[in-house]
Amino acid sequence: MSKGSAIVAIVFAFVCGVLVGNLTGSGVSREQTDVEEVADPTNAVEEGGAIERFRVPVGVGQPSKGPKDALVTMVMFSEFQCPFCGRVEPTIDDLMKEYSGKLRVVWRNNPLPFHKDAEPAAEAALEARAQGGDDKFWKYHKILFENQRELGRENLEKYAGQVGLDLEKFKNALDGHTHKRNIDADKALAARMGARGTPAFFINGRVLSGAQPKIKFKEIIDDEISRAEKLVKSGVAKSSIYATLTKDGLTKAKEAERERKEARREPDPNAVYKVPVGKSYAKGPKDALVTLVVFSDFQCPFSNRVNPTIKQIMDTYGKDVRVVYKHNALPFHKDAPLAAEAAQEAGAQGKFWEMHDKMFENQRTLSQADLEKYAQEIGLNMARFKKALSDHLHKADVEQDGKLAASLGARGTPSFFINGRSLRGAQPFPSFQRVIDEELVKAKQFVAKGTPRSQVYEKIIANGATSPQFVNPPGGAADSDAPSPQRPDADKIYNIPVPQKAPRKGGRVAKVVIQEFSDYQCPFSGRVVPTVKEIEKEYGDKVSIIWRNYPLPFHKNAKLAAEAATEVFVQAGNDKFWRYHDMLFENQKSLERESLEKYAQQLGGINMARFKKALDDHIHAAAIDREMEAVTKAEARIGTPAFFINGKLVSGAQPFSKFKEVIDEALSAGK
Repeated sequence: MSKGSAIVAIVFAFVCGVLVGNLTGSGVSREQTDVEEVADPTNAVEEGGAIERFRVPVGVGQPSKGPKDALVTMVMFSEFQCPFCGRVEPTIDDLMKEYSGKLRVVWRNNPLPFHKDAEPAAEAALEARAQGGDDKFWKYHKILFENQRELGRENLEKYAGQVGLDLEKFKNALDGHTHKRNIDADKALAARMGARGTPAFFINGRVLSGAQPKIKFKEIIDDEISRAEKLVKSGVAKSSIYATLTKDGLTKAKEAERERKEARREPDPNAVYKVPVGKSYAKGPKDALVTLVVFSDFQCPFSNRVNPTIKQIMDTYGKDVRVVYKHNALPFHKDAPLAAEAAQEAGAQGKFWEMHDKMFENQRTLSQADLEKYAQEIGLNMARFKKALSDHLHKADVEQDGKLAASLGARGTPSFFINGRSLRGAQPFPSFQRVIDEELVKAKQFVAKGTPRSQVYEKIIANGATSPQFVNPPGGAADSDAPSPQRPDADKIYNIPVPQKAPRKGGRVAKVVIQEFSDYQCPFSGRVVPTVKEIEKEYGDKVSIIWRNYPLPFHKNAKLAAEAATEVFVQAGNDKFWRYHDMLFENQKSLERESLEKYAQQLGGINMARFKKALDDHIHAAAIDREMEAVTKAEARIGTPAFFINGKLVSGAQPFSKFKEVIDEALSAGK
């Protein structure tokens, strides 16, 4: 694997919370477009690959805590105004306690330009260190995070007094920007290392991005402690561990790598692969018209997240779909290989799917003792089960599945092959539905021509590819000036029909129609609300702003919130819909059922019995699915928020100026 390819591979292993940061209530603050994505497979699939490290310099100029000869050094690029940086601070404190003596944390500043108080706060914190060393820095650091919304100059001086700084020196340092050069150096280093957002962590040079849960840090730290201890046993001094591990590390995340990632060859979504079922465990009839093979990993959160969607597929298509499970235990999930072997032994005893469900329900506890406990709970022969694991009886089968996945280009989990067609990641139901419906039509044509149902799958994949297929192979479109499929033409117009009855603002008949696809639980969708109001104020009846639902599957309350807002619209019309819409965004962290009812009650004029029944029966769920499907049919790949302005896509919580540029262009068209 080339170094560039390995970067891409490892980057996703840590980026599980970047745009998708909210999967676990975490996130990352980014300098560019704010958009949560689901259609892009890289945000819903975990990638395997070799460990790559960056050589991030650490010296006496950076604030730190923990021993200098710690087995693990974690360099964090952070800033004081970023909410995600604040959210991860308790996690860092917990890690310092748990790994006392083994972990050192080094602070580097990366104040983002859209947080106006972040850089002055960084200067103030460095002045605290200049006056009182690391002890004063961390005390001042703590106060800043406790008061993230109050970081104006007056407050910075107040906090300086609270930690006992010399206020005259403090004021002079801020007035003279004494520490700006150090901060600029940190920012430049962050850019070279590819840490464009906050928080970003380099753990012994290994990257973890965003306010990830503690378990994500522990996975890397535990692995690094194991590696460091081996080095110590081999004679490396503890004080040299960090330098030894990172000496051959990357020194620059090249812009060319980013461009390569964007322009890399796009897998052909219509290619058919030869994916044999073999002895893999399956559910659904053997003569199903559509066979869905999933390569999965019991420790992968995205593999778990897609399981309800798989159930929905089975419930929707019944006897027409068969699901086949194959293993792809990723190398950085230490418990995944043995869990896969445990599932195989459970299958040998007739209870594969029971063990499958049990392990996904308990993803974070998959040690051998845990696996034995689950085996006992589902009634396996324990002597046989333990022997199978101790002898690694099924290891070869698990590894064979992994090799098959790699040969097909399915290096991440979950990866699906639907009658041989590739679909990567924890995609929403409509993405599967589109491919399944197409494959059903093809399969029925085979049956009509005399192919028995039981032979349809083998006939479809008979001449399938056995290696990755791309839309633009080498020497083709990727090497020309044509737009790459990974980077769509900025001028492309998407054909998404405008609904007759939908919540809207502005003119009913307007030259510019803006369809906003959004999610009530997405923080970036919340962030763009004031911008949409600014558009409405600026353009009035010249534009028509239409709300479309696009609840992302990993936001557990988003779809029900969309159903609730739709019911308000049906009952009470446009004005009350927008009032309810504002309530939901004002209370993004409280969107459970009880709260949705409370907001409807507060709104007034809502028949609550009818409202509750609509939510109980999910009467608007299908309509919401159709809204998402409209995007898929238009072949648009979006996250939230996404705006189609006369069909032209603007992604993310962009500034008003970006919207103005596109709207003005649309208004002037045809003049």
